[in-house]
Amino acid sequence: MLDQSFLQLFTTEIKRRLFEESQVRLERCLNELSEADIWWRPNENSNSVGNLVLHLCGNARQWILAGLGGAADQRKRQAEFDERGPVSRAELIKKVQQLMSEIDATLDQLTPADIERPIVVQGFNETGMSILIHVVEHFSYHVGQMAYIVKARLDKQTNFYGGINLNNE
Repeated sequence: MLDQSFLQLFTTEIKRRLFEESQVRLERCLNELSEADIWWRPNENSNSVGNLVLHLCGNARQWILAGLGGAADQRKRQAEFDERGPVSRAELIKKVQQLMSEIDATLDQLTPADIERPIVVQGFNETGMSILIHVVEHFSYHVGQMAYIVKARLDKQTNFYGGINLNNE
């Protein structure tokens, strides 16, 4: 069985990746784009930044809040992709901030047993640990898509690492 010190180390890293990296970058992308560009999509087989935000909120609610935290699962996944706007930038940011607040509270309540226990989410057999890893990588993947859209639409850098010497050994 995992101990409390591992759980603390693990959840601290999950929070860092979600709150200090993905959330900050996601909000930066939303703030760079016009309301119209938030809902722009290159074609019908691609998603807009707005769709990606709704999708990440739905996914994290289903996987962390419902799957791991025991909340009711009320996700309507296809609606995340069918939306064409206009859900405003402010409303999207509010949804993300509310989600992150709920994730933070859920992570603070976890026990070592929660990290190891089997949980079925979307028909997948998972553990608490695999759920948290999934959500972190899922955020990273889709926030990368958002950054690409910002760069493609605006021809500008996102500067996620602005002011940091990435060549420092």
